[in-house]
Amino acid sequence: MKVTIVGTGYVGLVTGACFADLGIDVTCLDTDSDKIDALKAGVIPIYEPGLDAIVERACAAGRLSFTTRYEFAIPDADAVFIAVGTPPRSSDGQADLSAIMASAATIAPLLCGFTVVATKSTVPVGTSSRIETLMRRAAPEADFAVASNPEFLREGAAIHDFTHPDRVVLGVDDRRAAEVLREIYAPIEAAGVPVLVVDRSTAEIAKYAANSFLATKIAFINEVADLCESTGGSVDAVAHAIGLDHRIGPDFLKAGPGFGGSCFPKDTQAFVKTSEALGVRQRVVAAAIHANEARKLHLVERVVEASGGSLAGLRVAVLGLTFKAGTDDLRDSPSLVVVPELAKLAREVRAHDPAGLMRAREQIEGPVFCADLRKALDGADVAVLLTDWPEYKAMDLVEAAGLMTGRVLVDLRNALDIAAATAAGFSVFGVGRSEVRGAAPVERMTAIRRARTAVQAAE
Repeated sequence: MKVTIVGTGYVGLVTGACFADLGIDVTCLDTDSDKIDALKAGVIPIYEPGLDAIVERACAAGRLSFTTRYEFAIPDADAVFIAVGTPPRSSDGQADLSAIMASAATIAPLLCGFTVVATKSTVPVGTSSRIETLMRRAAPEADFAVASNPEFLREGAAIHDFTHPDRVVLGVDDRRAAEVLREIYAPIEAAGVPVLVVDRSTAEIAKYAANSFLATKIAFINEVADLCESTGGSVDAVAHAIGLDHRIGPDFLKAGPGFGGSCFPKDTQAFVKTSEALGVRQRVVAAAIHANEARKLHLVERVVEASGGSLAGLRVAVLGLTFKAGTDDLRDSPSLVVVPELAKLAREVRAHDPAGLMRAREQIEGPVFCADLRKALDGADVAVLLTDWPEYKAMDLVEAAGLMTGRVLVDLRNALDIAAATAAGFSVFGVGRSEVRGAAPVERMTAIRRARTAVQAAE
């Protein structure tokens, strides 16, 4: 069995490497020659724990190769997986399918023998039919079937999610395509993973519906957190209580800054827009999108409130910039809104992230970027935990308090031990928690603010 993956971004590279690790002969294709040269040299362009070892192992075994040439990668393939980007269009928020269509048009004339062309990219319902129409026009004599094989990978846990998925969804309208895809996924199915063979439209809708539902759970629990803050309740306890209901489950009920990343923001938006184009409204998902956007500015207000009502003259340390721990991805991260807003209000913002600094320097204006966590905390009046990296959960809170001038800690992930932070001298402010101890030392913060403002004026 020979497989070609078109696109070596997050989904494409993980998929290709994992297929090769299962014993399949895989060629990863990308038109970006710099990326392909880097991959051939063993340089992985994305941050994903464990991926470098799998790529190295598969390449050493001769099962994984990289190329920029369609004519080398397509003719011998039994299946071609298209895994190129589908970013939202700036004009209307719909998924931009131009890269997928361009790939399909290039693939069609190069096919030899029966080939399955499957979309791994997240696409609106009806895309498989559009691809098939385009390819048949480009190569009327070609023998192929278009399928939908959506991915359900979490950044930071993609290797586990690929090898131990909850399910594999195969959207096919051709019996031969189902047989080829089931053979490819045979090692995973043999491990007891359900393989669902459905029609193409069902598979395309299932991907958007899954991400939209999970995003809605996040938006929901964040609004519950706001209610808890107003009434003295605990959102963690509420989430635990409702999560024990097997109909609800505990996952994605973690209050925090809201959802971001490469999937949820664009997929929820595309789901709403696609439905509207078909005359169907997705009111629940649209409300979740609105709530998530409002969440970001609400967090800024929380930081200001915790700092005594103003950040003027104060230094703020922001811990974490990526949308979640375990990735260097900043796409639609809350930090893209929160950090610049804090920079407008404070005297200085210093930002730290274990993996995302390089991307952050290109996308976020306003802060001083610090590769050293201690440097970010040194002299800060307020520390804001925005991403729950293990490094922050394990940091020495006594040392952190000693480095800072003020000792206000705003934990927007509810990730730190409140008792330990309070014992270290911090006034701790979380999200939706009644257990928060200590109050903002308003007098001290006011004195610090005045002193810093005076120094700034003198400068």
